Amino acid sequence: MKIVIASDSFKGSLSSMQAGEAMRTAAAEVFPEAQTAVLPLADGGEGTAEALVSCLGGKMIECDVQNPLGETITATYALTDNNIAVIDTAAAAGLTLLTPEQRNPLNTTTYGVGQMIDNAIRRGCRDFIIGLGGSATVDGGIGMLEALGLKFYNRFGDRIRGLKGKDVADIKRIDFSDGNRHIPDCRFRIACDVENPLCGPEGAAEVFGPQKGADEKAVKLLDTALSDLADTVKMLFHRDTKNVPGAGAAGGLGWAFVTFLNGTLEKGADIVADAIGLEQALQDADIFMTGEGKTDAQSVMGKAPVSAAKKAKENGAITVAFCGCAGEGARLVNAAGIDAYFPTVQAAMTLEQAMDSETAKAALQSTVIQYCNVLKACGIDK
Repeated sequence: MKIVIASDSFKGSLSSMQAGEAMRTAAAEVFPEAQTAVLPLADGGEGTAEALVSCLGGKMIECDVQNPLGETITATYALTDNNIAVIDTAAAAGLTLLTPEQRNPLNTTTYGVGQMIDNAIRRGCRDFIIGLGGSATVDGGIGMLEALGLKFYNRFGDRIRGLKGKDVADIKRIDFSDGNRHIPDCRFRIACDVENPLCGPEGAAEVFGPQKGADEKAVKLLDTALSDLADTVKMLFHRDTKNVPGAGAAGGLGWAFVTFLNGTLEKGADIVADAIGLEQALQDADIFMTGEGKTDAQSVMGKAPVSAAKKAKENGAITVAFCGCAGEGARLVNAAGIDAYFPTVQAAMTLEQAMDSETAKAALQSTVIQYCNVLKACGIDK
């Protein structure tokens, strides 16, 4: 019997690999002779860097960067053994880096993301995987571009420095001359699981601005500014990209990568699956086990466990998901590639208790053991 295990993280409780190893240990109690492989899963959101470095080898790199408000912090990104830099946007420009009172995309920047890219380039890296999840910004990526050496000017010819969301409206000229000279040699794969354009009713400001602290006035200002900036770029450089699906991701960071860095927007789960060699691992698999903190209707919207389960089904494996809890719409995963899902909480307890790492691990292992017992009773043990 061949069992492949690839779990997403149980956010706040277990990392991707911790969850996977817990499943492996439990399955081995019932099927000690089984061939078992454990891989990490992620969809481009927070935790993608750690998940990939745990599988591909390498190390986490620390560097001093600006947070969304321009304050110096220490952020980390992964540099794998095959010299791929894996950067979580949230590490430098994340919403969780700010208090609720500090959240206002007029005042936030992606500058720190550019600093992380520059740090990796200086270490000789030319291949990048960028996760766009969890940003606090709607600056069209101009902060990141400024950190990479691009210069922005207003209508009076004055250079604008320290660019934040509120500065987008003032940009009338862009100068590439002092940009990082290695950028043309770099390949950027952008983990992007939304298809929103840069601006308009479904754009970065309208859809994502309010959750980042923008009021109605700020949303309108930012949306107009992003549209004007895209038009300026089209006029100056003949690059018409504001309606590219995903351009509005991370407050327009997706647009900046496509427009200025020749980045490709891809499903985050697919990028990770490709990087970890999931397709190869699933060949001849009998059982596929996956997991996540919560299974609900959102799980079928490009989340990593369902995406991986679809690949497993295509290879003829039985697929099962374990989750901390199941929410509204969880049964949708049954039609999307997961044969069955099992919540792991087995007794009444507080959320804090359930999310304790040791409690979560024990509950996960207990549930996996019982599932494997059913398989064994049904004769699925060869």
